[in-house]
Amino acid sequence: MASTPTNTAAASPETAFPAETDLLIHLSAVSPEALEPALSNLALAFPGQTIPVAVPDIAPNLTASQSFNTLRLLPYTPAASSTANWVLTAADYFNAFKLAQEHNVAACLLLGAESHTLSPQSLRNLASATLSSSSDLIVSHYHPGPREGLLNSAILYPVTRALFGARPRFPLAIDLGISLRMAQRLATAAQRFTASDHEDAVLWPVAEASVAAFSITEVDVPQRAAPQPAAADLNAILNLIAGSLFADIDARAAFWQRLRATVPPRIITAPPPPTEPLDVSPMLESFHLAYANLQEIWALVLPPHTLLGLKRLSAMPLEAFRMADSLWARIVYDFILAYRLRTINRGHLLGALTPLYLAWVASHLILVHNGVPPERHIEEVAAAFETDKPYLVSRWRWPDRFNP
Repeated sequence: MASTPTNTAAASPETAFPAETDLLIHLSAVSPEALEPALSNLALAFPGQTIPVAVPDIAPNLTASQSFNTLRLLPYTPAASSTANWVLTAADYFNAFKLAQEHNVAACLLLGAESHTLSPQSLRNLASATLSSSSDLIVSHYHPGPREGLLNSAILYPVTRALFGARPRFPLAIDLGISLRMAQRLATAAQRFTASDHEDAVLWPVAEASVAAFSITEVDVPQRAAPQPAAADLNAILNLIAGSLFADIDARAAFWQRLRATVPPRIITAPPPPTEPLDVSPMLESFHLAYANLQEIWALVLPPHTLLGLKRLSAMPLEAFRMADSLWARIVYDFILAYRLRTINRGHLLGALTPLYLAWVASHLILVHNGVPPERHIEEVAAAFETDKPYLVSRWRWPDRFNP
């Protein structure tokens, strides 16, 4: 089976944009203090153009502002309480589709928190691709620093690429363009959460598009401030994001087990190695502490060969610490399987993954500090996940065969 087509949209300084558009821009998770800068940025990106913009009804006086008189503001009521205001949520997709229907537009551009930090050119490129592309899903391709976005690099990107044959480097991007039929599909998926008071649930548009055989396009977004969770609790973040991804994988097993596709390798440019000091000691201390205390839990999740790999890892000196890409792929796949089988409480399971993730981060940062281009290593990790996909398929179908 062929993979879902993925295109890359080129950024052009002369991006044309019609004076009146068939596009709705939806500002999601925008704080009251960031709303005016976000609207000013949109007015700068689309001067003299009539753009319908959905805004949370948190500052109704903005509708009378002369600063945005070319923007047609459409107030909507956001989710009553959102614990995930740094990602797009089920409520965002549901609201966007509802407004798109009400105002008879052909496509939506959803912009996440801190959207005022997007350059006007990036906004125009995203909007133009959303309107002119034949794709149903337009995904931003960000350029994080070597120490940023590592949960995406370690788990979200390689797992999504290996299982769904999808190319986007950021499968949980917070700036997305969606066609009307993609918006409807996401709203339908969101309804089961909004109806059960889980409006801040995380959906996976790239997986949704892949299953529907919708085409996906990436648009380069070189500059953007990444919104941060209100409470920087890694366990809570892994529980929300990885737990949501693992649940989505469980729900779509019939699709990804049939899919036979790999993604062509990316062309990687090698930036100069970072010069700032590197201190991974706290991460390795967390891993060594977990190695001493979580053996019984890990033994319920990981097969003996992987446990042996962790034993060898625990004995490595800091300067030579290196988690093999194949070992990391096996660890993540075994945790996905344990999540499906409810081997242990899912919250405890994802908590047991946290120190292993920190060990991967430490290993990755050491490689980068020693001159390995970060994107090259991330591509190698993704390739390891693709190579080892048959392992997950086999364990998924016959989990008892691998039990010690």
